[in-house]
Amino acid sequence: MDLGLIGLPASGKSAVLRLLTGAPAGTRTAVAQVPDPRLDVLAAMFHPKKVTRATVGLTELPAFLPGRTPRSEVNAVLDGARRADALMAVIRCFRDPAVPHPLESVAPERDARALIEELILADLERVESVSARLAKSHAKKPEEVRALEALTLCQPVLEGGQPIRGAGLSDEQSAALSGYGLVTGKPLLLAANLEEEDLRGGQGVPPALAAVAGAAGLALVPFCAAVEEEIAALDPAERTDFLAAYGLAETGAERLARTAYAALGLISFLTAGEDEVRAWPIRAGTHARQAAGKVHSDIERGFIRAEVAGWADLQQAGSWKALREQGRLRIEGKDYVVQDGDVIEYRFNV
Repeated sequence: MDLGLIGLPASGKSAVLRLLTGAPAGTRTAVAQVPDPRLDVLAAMFHPKKVTRATVGLTELPAFLPGRTPRSEVNAVLDGARRADALMAVIRCFRDPAVPHPLESVAPERDARALIEELILADLERVESVSARLAKSHAKKPEEVRALEALTLCQPVLEGGQPIRGAGLSDEQSAALSGYGLVTGKPLLLAANLEEEDLRGGQGVPPALAAVAGAAGLALVPFCAAVEEEIAALDPAERTDFLAAYGLAETGAERLARTAYAALGLISFLTAGEDEVRAWPIRAGTHARQAAGKVHSDIERGFIRAEVAGWADLQQAGSWKALREQGRLRIEGKDYVVQDGDVIEYRFNV
């Protein structure tokens, strides 16, 4: 799963990619590990040879200025956005004379609205173009008929300045549009790159930006790139005290990674043993047999049952053996909907 980073110049997109992935400066595509304290708990119980966390791919897309960047360059950025599974818009809230804002003033709500409107405009142009092409076709395939019906529903929504996420499309209609590269149907979250003083003082996200996010129904994650880079340079033992000085329980990078993971529609089921403790990313709503295929295709083909425990129950019991003896281990069939934090042992036959 891939997350596309978008934003205006000097917003902090590159810093977000470095902080989330640890990649060196200049990297445009990298992989971020998703923090999950549950793995640490299970690792302390099972002492595995390795611990494997869930990951998310990140791609930093070129910065652009809505209304000012040449259309050909904006279209190139949007082509990258169309290939992503979700988007994170990095919004500049910090004030730094040494890093001039390209629009000469720091106005987070203006920048957020401009990016959102650019995505909506791009989708409207595409919907109009594709609809006209499909309408002229005299021998429409069934999938084209479904796509045209869905596009017809989307057009007035986009014309009203709203993303197609709010068009109320059915799963079938969304699937009919999957090959047309519409970006406003993708999850979008806002990352507010704060001033250090606002982070320390608890002032936090500018209210006008919070209002934009609220009106659009978007997740908004505050962080401060300057502080995060200081934290990344510290020894792990020093980080707790440093975070406490800012009144924080975790780093902004951790919040960003988890929010991005959720925005992609992902949850994790866990496996635990002496060889490995691992988080397996799956779509919310995945059935046990499908989830087994993430571990190995043979397990999916030969699925018999899933032995399931909530990770907190396993922690409390202390071992699989104790959990069985207490009668707290659940036996689930192939149609069981896996829940976030389930620890699963699969039984299969091939």
